[in-house]
Amino acid sequence: MQIENFKIFADLVETKSFSKSAKLNSITQSAVSQQARAMERHFKTLLIDRSQKQFQLTREGQRVYDSAKEMLHTYEKLLCELEEMKKVISGTIRISTIYSIGLHELPPYIKKFLHDYPSVNVRVEYRRSNLVYEDILHNSVDFGLVAFPVKQRQIEVLAFRNDHLVLIAHPQHPLAKRGEIEVKDLGGQKFIGFDPDIPTRKAVDQIFRENKLESEPVMEFDNIETVKRAVEIDHGIAIVPQATVQQEEKAGTLAVLHFKGRTFTRPLAILHRKGRVLTPAMKKFIEILGLDLPEMRDT
Repeated sequence: MQIENFKIFADLVETKSFSKSAKLNSITQSAVSQQARAMERHFKTLLIDRSQKQFQLTREGQRVYDSAKEMLHTYEKLLCELEEMKKVISGTIRISTIYSIGLHELPPYIKKFLHDYPSVNVRVEYRRSNLVYEDILHNSVDFGLVAFPVKQRQIEVLAFRNDHLVLIAHPQHPLAKRGEIEVKDLGGQKFIGFDPDIPTRKAVDQIFRENKLESEPVMEFDNIETVKRAVEIDHGIAIVPQATVQQEEKAGTLAVLHFKGRTFTRPLAILHRKGRVLTPAMKKFIEILGLDLPEMRDT
């Protein structure tokens, strides 16, 4: 058995999917199935209970998986220690992020990181929030970036920064001339929102509920760019993260208004899977983001 065999099997167990395990390891679905059967022949026991409709391990399969995770952890730790001994900062960092962070918060950090460590490749995927968590759990990526992070048992959540929520409107909108507005001013306005399952939308709905205002969006979108375009053509107003509208405010295509006497924040966080061994490149990336490394050394 080679270390790759155990990794493929571990990915299969964690994703509960032959196709996803195949994608993670750049092989065919058939090859994953063949690997699983080869392991069963090698250990002379069934590892996967094929009598069940859903993916399920046998007792022996669970034991092999537990041992595989221990071996993979030790192997990854060894590789990282060797890289640190050679003072090598290289490799690839895979990031899964929601659109607003990936497009507006992350670029300056990546620019600095690539300048300081040109031998490292950074791959960024733009995903909906729920899929970022899935990517982390399935080990498809190294880090995830989300807003309004939700604690999960297998995921480490590191606070990144707080963004302010502001109101945006067409420059000729009646509210645009006020500079500051009160939450009650939003009553009766045409509102453009994110899709209901997006965390920022849930936070905006909470603002409306707390202030006893009705909120029935005339349009709903799954990303910040489309929301901004709809406001630019005066289809309604929207509450969005301030960092995402700096260019439009500067260009004068959107009016940005703050809430009088109120501050609404959007916490951002970086995620990684608990127990994940961090390569030297990953540790340097965390440092670039301004996060605290000592808390992560035992992971």
